[in-house]
Amino acid sequence: MRLSVSLLLVTLTLGFFEANAVPCPELLKECTEFIIAPEELYKVELSKFNAPPEAVEARLEVKECVDRISWITKAQLIKIMDTRISAATWKGFNVLP
Repeated sequence: MRLSVSLLLVTLTLGFFEANAVPCPELLKECTEFIIAPEELYKVELSKFNAPPEAVEARLEVKECVDRISWITKAQLIKIMDTRISAATWKGFNVLP
């Protein structure tokens, strides 16, 4: 439970830019894949950032912990992130490409 709350707080903290509370779509996509994608597919996603191997390995280590979160909790996290997108779009912001 603690990991899911921490992950949610980090996602919410990093997911907003330009001080207008509009979530960054690319960050939300990456966070969603971090939560639900299998490790093999997530490695492909990480490769687009050209990160050092140590950073990729550290991220995958954290992903192993996230993979142990129940699917119900993962679905709740995704729903919360989706709610933020819907709220921002409803307020007149276009967050989708």
